Amino acid sequence: MVAETGELTAQLLVLLMMANGTPILLQKFLGDRMGWPVDGGFRFPDGRFWFGPSKTWRGVGCGMLAAAGAAPLLGLPWTLGVQVGAASLAGDLLSSFLKRRLGIASSGMALGLDQVPESLFPLLVVRERFGLGWDYIVWFEVFFILLELSVSGILYRLHIRNRPY
Repeated sequence: MVAETGELTAQLLVLLMMANGTPILLQKFLGDRMGWPVDGGFRFPDGRFWFGPSKTWRGVGCGMLAAAGAAPLLGLPWTLGVQVGAASLAGDLLSSFLKRRLGIASSGMALGLDQVPESLFPLLVVRERFGLGWDYIVWFEVFFILLELSVSGILYRLHIRNRPY
């Protein structure tokens, strides 16, 4: 069971990295080309953007495609990759929406809020399929937060991310 859990954890982490890392890499290499904001530049009634300029249709679409493409390489159906990618990116959009409501600037840090929805939503999507218990989900969330913060720091030092978080 431990080996199966370890393999599943690795598979889910790769899918999450593909879904959330692809938009960052595309921004780095393409800049704003084809980076149409998901919110269309419209503002919420509070006067702030819905999501902000860093959440683009290019990122959402390519993040889902990257997770779908990675899934078969991990022995999983591509449709599961799409589901995990879509759920993760939906969680990321929710985080962005909430951060704008809290007055946190686009790409600003909000520990927990930046990591939990993008990793929790996919776990909820695959929970029944893999028989995930709440203990595993809580453990995965803590592990994901620590891993994401570590990887973000490395990407910053490699000049891939603009901020170390």
